[in-house]
Amino acid sequence: MSGRVLVVDDVEANVKLLEAKLSSEYFDVLTAYNGQSALQIAERELPDVILLDVMMPRMDGFEVCRQLKANRRTVDIPVVMVTALSDAANRVRGLEAGADDFLTKPVNDIALFARVRSLVRLKRMMEELRVREGICSKFGGHDAPVGEDTGPAHIMIVDDDDFAAARMAETLLPVANSVARASSCAEAWTLLAPDIEMMIASLSVQGGDVLRLVTQCRANETFRQLPILLVAEDRDLPQLAKGLDLGANDYVVRPVDRNELLARTATQVRRKRLQNRLEENYRHSLELALTDELTGLYHRRYLFVHLDELIERINQDGISAAVLLFDIDNFKKVNDTYGHAAGDDVLRELAARTTHSVRSVDLVARRGDGAGDEFVVVMPETDATIAAAVAERLRAAVERQPFTIRSNGRKLSVTISIGVAAAAPGDGDRYSLLQRADDALYAAKARGRNCVVARSPTIGLSAAGTSPTADAVAVSS
Repeated sequence: MSGRVLVVDDVEANVKLLEAKLSSEYFDVLTAYNGQSALQIAERELPDVILLDVMMPRMDGFEVCRQLKANRRTVDIPVVMVTALSDAANRVRGLEAGADDFLTKPVNDIALFARVRSLVRLKRMMEELRVREGICSKFGGHDAPVGEDTGPAHIMIVDDDDFAAARMAETLLPVANSVARASSCAEAWTLLAPDIEMMIASLSVQGGDVLRLVTQCRANETFRQLPILLVAEDRDLPQLAKGLDLGANDYVVRPVDRNELLARTATQVRRKRLQNRLEENYRHSLELALTDELTGLYHRRYLFVHLDELIERINQDGISAAVLLFDIDNFKKVNDTYGHAAGDDVLRELAARTTHSVRSVDLVARRGDGAGDEFVVVMPETDATIAAAVAERLRAAVERQPFTIRSNGRKLSVTISIGVAAAAPGDGDRYSLLQRADDALYAAKARGRNCVVARSPTIGLSAAGTSPTADAVAVSS
C-alpha cells in the first residue's frame, strides 16, 4: 500500500536517505528541514504519515508533534518519531507528546516499511470515518464533540510464560480495569469478548501461531478493529513486520520497558475509543438521515428507495405487495384546539400503534414533511384482501383507545382514514402505486372518514361484499 510520507529532519543526508528508501517502496515523499516548515507542509498537503526527527534546532520534534495533534486538520495524521536517542525515557516522551510510534536511528528497513504501511492503513480508515460522519451530518445529523476517553480498559494478555504475564499485568494496573490471561491462542480465541479493548500477544507462545490469531481477529466482524500489540525479541523483527502487515497495530521488544508499555497501551486504547465514537456518530447521523426525528419512522427519502426496490422485485419475481396510506381525520382541528405539542403527541403515539399492528417485515414510514400527518405501510408478500384486513385492524385500534396528551393527561378521541393499494407485476414505478393509494384515501375521506377503502391495480375501487366487477370496495366502521 503506497501513501504520502512527510520526512522531517534538519540533516539533509538523513532526509535523502529516508527519501530514497521510501521512494524505492513506491511511497510519495515530501520533505522538510525544520519544525515550522513541517507544520506548514502538513497542514497544506495532509500527508498519510509523518517521520519526525526529535533533535532539531529552535523547535524540537516533541513540540512539532504536540502542535500537529492540537491542530484539527492534522490531528489524525500518524506521527513516527525518529531519533538517535535510544533510551526509553525519550520514547515515552514522544508517545506522550502524541506520537503514534517511535523508530531509532539507524532505521531498520523492515521496521520502517512495516510501520509506515500499518500507519497509512490507520490514516485511511480514520479519514473514511471522518468523511462518512461529515456527509451524514448534512442530512440532518449533528456533529457530536469527540473528546478523549482515558478511563481504564479491559485488556487481554496472551503469553504462556507465567512470570512474564504476571509482570505485564502488574505493569498495566494504572490503565487496566481488568486483565484477562490466556496461555494459548486457542484459549485466547475462546476468552475474547466484545468488551476486550486491547490484546497483548507474545510471539513466543507455544500453543498456536500468534500471527494466525491476528488474522482470525481481522477476519471477524466483532474483533476486526481490536488493537493488537505484539511482544517479541529483537531477532523476531521479520515476524513483527509480517504481523503489522497482517493487521497488528503495534509492538514492543523485550526487555519490555514499563513506561513504554503503558504509553503504547494508552495510545492504542485511546485511538480505539476515538474510532468507536466516530463510528457511533456515523451510525447516529445515518439514522437521522433516514428517519423522521419526531416519530422515529423512516422518512420519505428512504420510503421512495424502498418502494423502487420492491417494485423491481415485483416485476422480476412476481411477488405480491400492498401499500396502506393513511392520515388522521381532522388533524388540523387537533392542532388548532390543543396546540402543536398535543398534535406531536398524537403523531408519536400513532406511529407506535402502527408499528405494533404490522409485521416486522413491513415498512412503516412518514410520507409527509415535518408538519405532515400522512403515514405509509409497505407490506411485501401481501395481497389486497389481507392488506385491507390489516388496515381495518389498525383503524379499529386507533378508534378504540383514546390518545393521551403528555402535558396535561387529557384524552383525545382520534380516527384515521386508510387507502389500500395492491401492487402487481407490470407496475411501472412507485408513483402509480402511491397514486392508487392516494385515490383510495381520498375515497375514504369522501365516504365520511374513519374507514378503509381498497383499490386494486386492475379493477379500481370496489366495495366489501360486492362482486369483483363493482367499482367500490370499502371496509368501514
